[in-house]
Formats: sequence, structure tokens, C-alpha cells
Amino acid sequence: MWDNAPLLRKIANFLLGGSVLAMVYGAAHYIVHLPSLLPIRTVRLMSAPERVVPSEVLALVRSGVQGNFMTVDINRLRLSLETLPWVRSVSIRREFPDSLLLQIEEHQVVARWNDDALVNKQGEVFVAETTQQLPRFIGIDGSSAEVLGEYKAFSGQLAVLNLQVAQIAQSARHAWQLRLSNGTLLELGREALQERMARFVGYQMAEDSKPMAKETKSGDSGRNLGVQQQGGSVVDMRYRNGFAVRMTGKVEG
Repeated sequence: MWDNAPLLRKIANFLLGGSVLAMVYGAAHYIVHLPSLLPIRTVRLMSAPERVVPSEVLALVRSGVQGNFMTVDINRLRLSLETLPWVRSVSIRREFPDSLLLQIEEHQVVARWNDDALVNKQGEVFVAETTQQLPRFIGIDGSSAEVLGEYKAFSGQLAVLNLQVAQIAQSARHAWQLRLSNGTLLELGREALQERMARFVGYQMAEDSKPMAKETKSGDSGRNLGVQQQGGSVVDMRYRNGFAVRMTGKVEG
């Protein structure tokens, strides 16, 4: 081997070429990582936020932007910004030679969740503060999307009565209970939910069409609801062909 001159030249050329490439790579890596080369000078929001506080975004950007245009860790900055209240997601892109463009998607709140969080229109739970009047969702962990789906379905059915769902609750045994905007508490149970709600709506529409609705007595079942005019009643729709109405005498909170 050592007396094979052509082979030795090939080995020497290979080692020399590898050394040159390593030097070039090292120099390029050093130059690219110089903070003074292509520094980030501008960070712009692509749209003005409605609920996100701009000063909080600025503070995280100042602490999170490290390196220059080429080396800034965009993913790390994105994850940091997504910890802010009301921020659902963030997308970031570079704009040569010295800018970052931020697109912030905010949570669109639908309801309160178990008194300690909020639910957005995607059925996701998030933590933020608001004084907005919102319906209340009650459910077990991981059920927020299901509760939102039932809320939308029930709201559509109740629209013909000009009633809204003030509170919707799903128990650990998957039984459903609604508090309506007039104070009525509606027990729907665990099955045939839309059918039971449709039956409630049908009875109420029929009652409203009468010239004068008769007052429903405490404990009566099956014929006269009167809940549109009288809040505070409990209507149990868990019967196969009827319902039971109990007047509480007050609107429960």
C-alpha cells in the first residue's frame, strides 16, 4: 500500500478536500451566527388583536427573539406566544432581510366552563378572564366539545320559543340538564335528547297558541306546561310519552 503512489495521492486529496470543506462550513457557521449579521429589526402583527394585550406580545418577543434573521428560533417563539391568555395559535414567518411577521388567532369565546375556565367555538377549554355575559357549561374533563355540540343543537330547537340555554350540564353518568333563559330547569336524561327537546318545544308551542294558558299545578304532568310565562319550573322530560312539571316558586340561580 505504502508504495502505491496513485492510491496515496487519492487519499491525500480526499483528506485535503475534507479539511477544506470543514473549514468552509465552520467559517460559514460562525458568520451566520454573528448577531450583527442580518439582525431582527422589526416584528409586525399581521392584524390587530381584539383581546390579546399588545404589550404582553411585545414583552415575549423581546425576550424570545435571540440570534439573527437566519438563526432565530421561530418555533420556540411561537410556543411562548401561545401561552398568553386569549391566544389560540400563532404562525410566524420571516420577511427578508430583517423582519418577522406574526399572525395571531384569538380564542372566540362561547361559554364558561365549570366556573374556572372558558370554552371557545372549537369546543376547546382555555383560561382567561372576561366580564362578558356567557352561558355556563358544566361537564367532566374532556367533554367540552360534546357539551358544545349539544348546546348548539338545543339552542337551534329553542329558537322558535325565543328561549336560550343559560346553563347546560352533563353529569358523570352522562345525563343532561338545561337551565333556560326564563329560569326553567329542564331534565332530559341520557337518551333521545333531541326527541325529548322537540317534544318540549311542541308542547310549549301548542300551549302558547291557546287563548289563555291554564296555570300548571305543582306536581301535574302531561298537559299544561306554561313555562314560557312562568320561570322557576322544573320540567322532567324523561318519561316515554309525557313529562312532569314542578313549580319551585322562584327562579333558581
